[in-house]
Amino acid sequence: MKAKVYFAAVVCLVSVVARAQDDTNQAAATKILAMESIWNQAEEHGDIKALDLIFDNALIYVDEDGSMLTKAQFLLRARSQGSQPESLVTQTTSVHVYGETALVVGNYRVKGVIGGKPYKREGRFIDTWVLKKGTWICVAAQATPVQ
Repeated sequence: MKAKVYFAAVVCLVSVVARAQDDTNQAAATKILAMESIWNQAEEHGDIKALDLIFDNALIYVDEDGSMLTKAQFLLRARSQGSQPESLVTQTTSVHVYGETALVVGNYRVKGVIGGKPYKREGRFIDTWVLKKGTWICVAAQATPVQ
């Protein structure tokens, strides 16, 4: 009888802990999706200050063409008036939280003008976020074009 009560107590405790973890993961996912939205808006408007706050100083960004950019290089490109997108829309997105690390996977569409020529692109992305000093910050990102 004691074994059944002990087992029931353990099951209840595990259930409560799992539910608390689910709530924590959901709260983290909501914050991270908000940061992804801020990223899109900041990139559209060339808001370097906002992008600077979102990215870790050691950011590694793998661009659509396969080039690797540092945070400074990404911000320089975003600052350039000739390369700002007119529209950057994130579509299907999912967030996978693993403790203090999270992956965001999704699709995007971007259109704009570079050198006076209009462009439209679609792609997939994966962004890696880490919880540092109570704030979610992007440490790595990768974009892959799809045709």
